[in-house]
Amino acid sequence: MSHSVDKNTNSTSGPLATGRALRLQAYGGPEFLTVDSVSAPERGPGEVLVSVKAAAVNGIDWKIREGHLRERFKLVLPATLGIEIAGVVLRTGPGVTNVRPGDRVLEALGGVGAYADHIVIDAGKLVHTPEALTDVQAAAIPVASMTAWHVIQAAGFDLSGRRVLIQGAAGGVGGFAVQFAKAAGAFVYATASTTSLQHVRALGADEVIDYRNQTLGHLTGQIDFVVDTVGGKALDQCWPVLSPDGLLLSIAAPDVVSRAPEGRRGVFLSNKPDTLRLAAIVQQVAAGSLQSTVGEVVALDDLPAAIERSRTGHAPGKIVADFTR
Repeated sequence: MSHSVDKNTNSTSGPLATGRALRLQAYGGPEFLTVDSVSAPERGPGEVLVSVKAAAVNGIDWKIREGHLRERFKLVLPATLGIEIAGVVLRTGPGVTNVRPGDRVLEALGGVGAYADHIVIDAGKLVHTPEALTDVQAAAIPVASMTAWHVIQAAGFDLSGRRVLIQGAAGGVGGFAVQFAKAAGAFVYATASTTSLQHVRALGADEVIDYRNQTLGHLTGQIDFVVDTVGGKALDQCWPVLSPDGLLLSIAAPDVVSRAPEGRRGVFLSNKPDTLRLAAIVQQVAAGSLQSTVGEVVALDDLPAAIERSRTGHAPGKIVADFTR
């Protein structure tokens, strides 16, 4: 086995050692996630080898772990999970001109593999991390912000003066969705747990509903656009609040169209890459005009438990693994 690598090096030559990776051994509970020693991947043309400094937890992690997304992610087990990273460029492949060794970068992968010390990424997907952001802060931005951005754009109509309901507004996607909807001129209703109400109000929501102690009955027939980040019973409770021409868009329920009652419109949306838009959003977060919330920071070894907390409930914002811990 080759010598261990200093993750802070920006060397462009010489052997790379093995590194750590959080890998799924079999579908099921947290016990099937283990931290293994793996070989560093080789970069090819147009690709970059990144030393991962931080990676954020997403709801999709536990859904993949439990086998709910086998058709979407046809994994060969054991497989490394994780879908967004922040880190430092170690080496560049032939034809790469937009980044160089030593550059701090972030990105949503469009697949899995983020929970590893080293990862190879298409250079064209990378966004430079502003000096004002730490790697932990940067890792929390890509998936949540871009999903929320596409959700708001997918409304398909001007939200100015419209009534928007965001289910799960204390989460990463929900928090950005509140801010984007407000920026579009909407009157924003948002649901959150009791302990997260103040946080969601601070993001700009006009009315925050405690889903543990309140219902949506007072909104019946009044909402033009529902953003569902929760799925399950929370989604089903939203159909009555839609106005006659209202739209419900879910990122949590792929079967939302078939679940829509007669006369109601439901759409499922998944994230799409948009490097230029992500770069602009990252600059807004760095400047303070957009808020990105990190609710908890854990070490790589603590990721199995953190992923389970993302399934059962956690503090507002994102859970991020700091690989330097």
